[in-house]
Amino acid sequence: MQFILATHNLNKIKEIKKAFDDADIEIMSLHDFPDLPDVMEDGETIEENSLKKAKEIFEHTGIAAIADDTGLEVDYLDGAPGVYAARFAGENCTYEDNNLKMLNSLKGVSRGKRGAKFRCIVTLYGENLHHVTEGILDGEIIEKLTGKNGFGYDPIFKPNGFELTLAELSLDDKNKISHRGQAVSKMVEIIRELKRKKI
Repeated sequence: MQFILATHNLNKIKEIKKAFDDADIEIMSLHDFPDLPDVMEDGETIEENSLKKAKEIFEHTGIAAIADDTGLEVDYLDGAPGVYAARFAGENCTYEDNNLKMLNSLKGVSRGKRGAKFRCIVTLYGENLHHVTEGILDGEIIEKLTGKNGFGYDPIFKPNGFELTLAELSLDDKNKISHRGQAVSKMVEIIRELKRKKI
């Protein structure tokens, strides 16, 4: 079975491919198809963006596509940045830009009010295929950047029950608990079932 990860993000590719290690599935990415156009992520929800990416890449290639989209919902910010997490600090911003804006937005806010959650939606779309999985990770935004692993908001997000941020965890440990790890693991099981049925 062949699938395309509908992303150019090398960090996401690394995490998702790791989750498929034992599934005996060929996973490609958009780096294997350099002539494909970019997908405009203009959906109003992470569900819409995930579906749009998977559907458009399948339509261009004829190969079933897997796409994820993730939102960060911060309690003190009434659920923001949500679907706009990747561009919280503006278009073409860096991970550091987003983290610094988040820390500044929560400056002086007490620990009990810094709760947050990551939500990840993974969509598989292909000929006669449409499956969706979800992962949620609850935690809090800490007060300074901590850790060098991961990407995105990982250096300022500490999962509930942990003393380490996501950026301090190994990739294996992060995948066991993370929002993306949860959603991808569920998708791996769906794909294994499809293989058993030889779809």
